[in-house]
Amino acid sequence: MRFSDTFLDEIRQRLPISQVVGEYVQWDKRKSQPGRGDYWACCPFHGEKTPSFHADDRKGIYHCFGCGVTGDHFRFLTERGGMSFPEAVEKLAGLAGVPMPARDEKAEERDQARKSLYDVMDMAAGYFEAALNHNIGARARGYLNERGVSAKEQVRFRIGYAPDSRNGLKEHLAANGVSAELMDAAGLVVVREDAALPYDRFRDRVIFPIRDFRGRVIAFGGRALSPDVPAKYLNSPETELFKKRLTLYNGDLARKAAGEGQPVIVVEGYLDVIAAVRAGYEGTVAPLGTALTEEHLTLLWRMTDTPILCFDGDDAGQRAMARTLDVVLPMLQPGKSIRVATLPDGLDPDDLIKRSGASAFAQQIEGARALVDSVWAVETAGGLPETPEARAALEQGLRAKVATIGDQSVRRHYQQAIDERIQSLFTSSRRGNWQGGRPYSGGGRGRPFAGASPKRVVSDSLRNSPLLRGSAGTAIGAREAVILMSLINHPRLAEAEMERLAALDFESPEARKLLGLLIDMIGSGGTELDQPLSANVAAIGFGDEMARMDELLRRQGIWQWGEDIALIDAQTGFHHALALHYKSVQLNRELKAAELALGQDPSEESFERLKDIQNQIASVDGTEALIEGFGSLSGRAAPGF
Repeated sequence: MRFSDTFLDEIRQRLPISQVVGEYVQWDKRKSQPGRGDYWACCPFHGEKTPSFHADDRKGIYHCFGCGVTGDHFRFLTERGGMSFPEAVEKLAGLAGVPMPARDEKAEERDQARKSLYDVMDMAAGYFEAALNHNIGARARGYLNERGVSAKEQVRFRIGYAPDSRNGLKEHLAANGVSAELMDAAGLVVVREDAALPYDRFRDRVIFPIRDFRGRVIAFGGRALSPDVPAKYLNSPETELFKKRLTLYNGDLARKAAGEGQPVIVVEGYLDVIAAVRAGYEGTVAPLGTALTEEHLTLLWRMTDTPILCFDGDDAGQRAMARTLDVVLPMLQPGKSIRVATLPDGLDPDDLIKRSGASAFAQQIEGARALVDSVWAVETAGGLPETPEARAALEQGLRAKVATIGDQSVRRHYQQAIDERIQSLFTSSRRGNWQGGRPYSGGGRGRPFAGASPKRVVSDSLRNSPLLRGSAGTAIGAREAVILMSLINHPRLAEAEMERLAALDFESPEARKLLGLLIDMIGSGGTELDQPLSANVAAIGFGDEMARMDELLRRQGIWQWGEDIALIDAQTGFHHALALHYKSVQLNRELKAAELALGQDPSEESFERLKDIQNQIASVDGTEALIEGFGSLSGRAAPGF
């Protein structure tokens, strides 16, 4: 019996390959990562003691790095289970809950026609590529050059050009034996009642081939070169091969990148994808002429648990984000979510990368907000409420959003997170500007309500915390810089502090990333601990960050981190910086708890507790290291930081 590709793909998509292979092997618990669909075992095809057999649920394949066997669900059962192909299909269909198809000769004919369509689309892609590289494609090459698309990228993405001709592609296909019916079925020609003959759909356009997840060309997108054309972008119509709701531009390459641990990023257009890939983000995709759909989200979650959705910062981008949240929230599942990156106003990824470089785009991606932050941002976009009625409306809107979440446990946790924010917002407002009959102004950093403006009902400490605003723009501060530069110049300091370092909570995303790299570098055992790591750190792309930290610390007169400092003095400064950092983090947590307690119990005792914590924070922020004899072995006796 002949099985259609659609039927076999449905089985593959519904059934994790780890479940199929798991009946024959024992997964290695230490090496496997079930949450990522990543499984390892001793190979069932050859004898071995160390696991080198790998199954990947995201890609739906297995591979042994020892003997080289590889395949999918069906191949495993035929080669390891000894089944015939129809037997393997029947077994897997039962496990996947997919009913076996009845013998359908017409369906088999359609499947054969689909194969012919793939051939036609590939032939058309070749025609467009050849036209781009011919004299006739000079204008299109000029446009691509202006947009920064290199010749290498043109080849990689199979970009082409459709000549300004009504019959160029049609005649090329006909000369190669393609029937008029197949051209129409592939969406390559337009058939109209008022036209005597079909004519080419794409004319005088830069062509972007659209591939399925197996890398086969299934459609085209065309960008007009003439400014007076009604539609700047034109996509293929939906065909037997092409369904917009089930397709992502660059999806095949992005899935491979996701399997290698790269983030999956969703942008708007073809050139945005190409620019992001050029910037190093090969897991970038775009929907095709439609907003993000439930089907798109399912495809993204097969690649990664938390894709990043990238929106323009203008009004249109924010409206698109709000619409997307309405699609995402009902589909949330434990461990499956999204993050949201909002670009500067008026810039798309292509513009941002051209104007400010790949690092600017990287900063936006690294600072992407959690979904709950985006829900809050959308509902409070018009400003914080000033009246009880407006506050009630905000609360009602937030609860309505959360109520759309389908999974009960996810919904409960979202409701808890929203309740905490509402409580922080409204309890500060209810305290108002008075406490015990006197003006309430607090003191030091993080005062809960300074001045009478209702728009400042969230305390400074909470407003500036990563919980509410993300941390995309947070620069590396002095304490973080001392810790990092001490480790770079004196890596031996990390020997006895690995556990504490791994648990550090830095505000700056650059600091967090660099700390993780330093821990990996030092903990790998391949690093000389008595030699500075500055060259290694610069080699992995953090030279600019080191220079900024160096300048910051020298400007503030902090010297205990330097390369020429005696280890014992560097150790003292390092431990002091750690102590101050831990104290600051702990106090800010206590500050949040005290603010909530004051809202629930506006007593004098609660108020005094809050003031005490604020004063301690102010003290930590201004602390100088006045340790007698500090720096003597380095030939210095100046105060520390």
